[in-house]
Amino acid sequence: GYYQSGGAYGFRDQLQDCIGLKYISAEYLKRQIIKHSEHQFIEGDVEHWWHEETSRGIRTRFSDDLLWLPYMVAEYIKFTGDTSILDIETSYVKGPILEDGVDERYDLYLTTEEKESIYKHCIRAIEKTLNFGENGLPKIGSGDWNDGFSTVGNKGRGESVWLGFFQYLVLDKFSGICEEYEVARANKYRKIMEDLKRHLNTNAWDGRWYKRAFMDDGNVLGSMQNEECRIDSIAQSWATISGAGDNDKKYISIQALENHLVDKEAGIIKLLDPC
Repeated sequence: GYYQSGGAYGFRDQLQDCIGLKYISAEYLKRQIIKHSEHQFIEGDVEHWWHEETSRGIRTRFSDDLLWLPYMVAEYIKFTGDTSILDIETSYVKGPILEDGVDERYDLYLTTEEKESIYKHCIRAIEKTLNFGENGLPKIGSGDWNDGFSTVGNKGRGESVWLGFFQYLVLDKFSGICEEYEVARANKYRKIMEDLKRHLNTNAWDGRWYKRAFMDDGNVLGSMQNEECRIDSIAQSWATISGAGDNDKKYISIQALENHLVDKEAGIIKLLDPC
């Protein structure tokens, strides 16, 4: 968009940058987690990006941004052993909720007086994403990690297969943290994981690889039946990364990724094929 001429913090982008910087100093990751928690709405969703200088940012229906917060918190704790980050209290931002049919709003979002712990911020993020469609997979909203999928599910029905794997991993990492705070919530998340794994390995399986998404109109992306986006890489790799893929399906899907997406001559691994 013309309003994003550069210089913004991306909610997922800069958290991802810091997952590597932890090897230099975990303090980078901690500071970024704290900063980003302050750009979360009380409803659980987050600013997709914002400019520090103006406090203006964009509220969207992106389905993955908010999950990077609990993911990175779990990574920080695993790397450092420092659980005190969970008790740090930070504020939220506030603004009008997006009306039906509105995918995004660029606006001035002000800081709330209310503060909550980083743990509560993470729980609000996770709970916001527990919104499943008819295939038992999380709804994609106006895009997931692939911003180009902005109209796959913006009518409210589309589902993301990749997001299902990512959500499974976040629930897996965070259910252990919840044990120290709320045993009932930890058990709830583990039950959701069971159901999610079953749906991913049935409804999302296409015979030789995992599908990528179900669109609002019922069409599928990442299926052998597609002329475009017949196979998508992150649905295959994250079946293994997350641990949610059935053992046989993980091997079959990675072999399909090797066969269709690894272009040794060009020295690239394609995101999807055909374009």
